[in-house]
Amino acid sequence: MPESFLEINGIEAGYGDVRVLWDISLSVEKGEIACIVGSNGAGKTTLLNTISGIVKPTAGSIKLDGQELVGCLPDAVLKTGIAHVPEGRRLFKGLSVQDNLMLGAYLRDDRESIREDLSFVYDLFPILKERSTQDATTMSGGEQQMCAIGRGIMSKPRLLMIDELSLGLAPRLVDRLGDTLLEINKSGLTILLVEQDVMTAFEIAKRAFVIETGRVSISGSTAELGNDPKIKEAYMGI
Repeated sequence: MPESFLEINGIEAGYGDVRVLWDISLSVEKGEIACIVGSNGAGKTTLLNTISGIVKPTAGSIKLDGQELVGCLPDAVLKTGIAHVPEGRRLFKGLSVQDNLMLGAYLRDDRESIREDLSFVYDLFPILKERSTQDATTMSGGEQQMCAIGRGIMSKPRLLMIDELSLGLAPRLVDRLGDTLLEINKSGLTILLVEQDVMTAFEIAKRAFVIETGRVSISGSTAELGNDPKIKEAYMGI
């Protein structure tokens, strides 16, 4: 059987002597939107940090389109086509919206394509074009999230990973961002969404992996898991 686009096998990782991830295995198919859900502290952010090379695993394999990523530094991971939109946005204070967006393209030298991608981001988020000269960190939380997603797109990724899309945002804005991700996905971009709000994640993604205490406890289609009484009780309050 051929490998999936993103293939994670037996990953163990943590911080110092504290292990957070225990034998994590999951796969993401090319062109799909998948999500990783679970309670706060389950290991979701650590997993994304491990995929993007920020955290070094102590065991296991991470492959993108067959290329091994374990041992790669974050810039090398970015070059393979993985963009990471971190929890809390982490925009650069004192830099304009456009400067923050352009930082996403710092490893690229295809100037014409960069201009086209910037136009694409501004088409997705017209408010960013209006605020292009404004300090990015002075915008609202939702606008900052748009900028962070746009910065990820500017790296021209093959896989876009987003950590906590809905964090601190009003439900109406989360719905809008979800619609935008669906639109982006139509262009063929694979998306891996980490989200504590399970209902939001299941509305956007087609497949889900539930992480509990650093382990994948259950996985399947969001349609199936959304009807699972245990998932409803544990994560949806139903």
